[in-house]
Parts: sequence; structure tokens; C-alpha cells
Amino acid sequence: MELVVGRIGRPHGVRGEVTVEVRTDAPEQRFAPGSTLRTQPAARGPVVVESARWHKGILLLRLEGVASRDVAEEFRDILLVVDSAELPPSEDPDEFHDHQLIGLAVRTVEGQPVGEVSDVLHHGQDLLVVRRPGREEAYVPFVKALVPEIDLDAGVLVVAAPPGLFDLDV
Repeated sequence: MELVVGRIGRPHGVRGEVTVEVRTDAPEQRFAPGSTLRTQPAARGPVVVESARWHKGILLLRLEGVASRDVAEEFRDILLVVDSAELPPSEDPDEFHDHQLIGLAVRTVEGQPVGEVSDVLHHGQDLLVVRRPGREEAYVPFVKALVPEIDLDAGVLVVAAPPGLFDLDV
């Protein structure tokens, strides 16, 4: 599965640097000089990072072969991606990448099937979006008290649902 780690924005200056909207927790690793990144659309890449620097909180990249503002403009809105298999597993047993959670079957602590994790939202509080057949989606705060168990090998996420969480649209 390809994961987006950044989106190329507008050019910066006249020598071909581009701004990058960072979508990874490890920008120093993903955008290190010499790194090769695949692109979406694939025909625009892969790209090789020549240099990276931060300027006023914005990541600026110089890509190999991009030496002018005009050429840099051609890369605007290109997504930079990595294969999820390239990501090292977290050393924290309670930390997960979004792609590990999406697709997990959701069950209550009693074992009742609820649906499937379809997305993970990051808006102050991480929320799991649970797709339920024939019903409205449910949003579950991703906290240990409500999600006491995640078994990646079995493909199951257990939710300790408070009353009303899954039956609001009944």
C-alpha cells in the first residue's frame, strides 16, 4: 500500500526549490538528501532529494534535475509516496500507523461484530471511522479506554462502546 508522505506545493525562489506539505511524522528521514521517493502520478517520478531545509516552518526541497522555478512549477500538487512495507514497526505496542488500522474488523468487548475501520481522522483527537453495513458511520475516539484491544494478526479491533455509541441511528 502506498502512503502519502508529502505534497509538493509552490516553487520557492528562482533556483528550483519547492515547498512541501509534510504528511509524515519523520520528515528528516523521508526527505533526507539522497532519498528516492515515488510519486502520484507515477509518471512524474521517482524523484531524488538533492537537499532539504526548513524555512519559517516550511520544508523546502531541491530535487535532482529541477534547477529553475519554471521546472519546479511543473511538480506542483504531485504527491510523494512510500510503500507501507518500508515503514519500520513502532517500538511502542500502543502506537499504530493509520494503514494498519484501516480495514480491521470492529467488534464489541462482548464479541458482537460492528463494522470495519474505514479511516482514521486526526483533528485534535484521533478518531476511528467505523463503516457499518446499512447504517451511518460511527466515530470512535481512539483512546485506550474505548479501544482496549487491537489484534493486527487477527485483523480485529475491540471497542468498549459506551451506551448509544453504535445505536444512535436506530
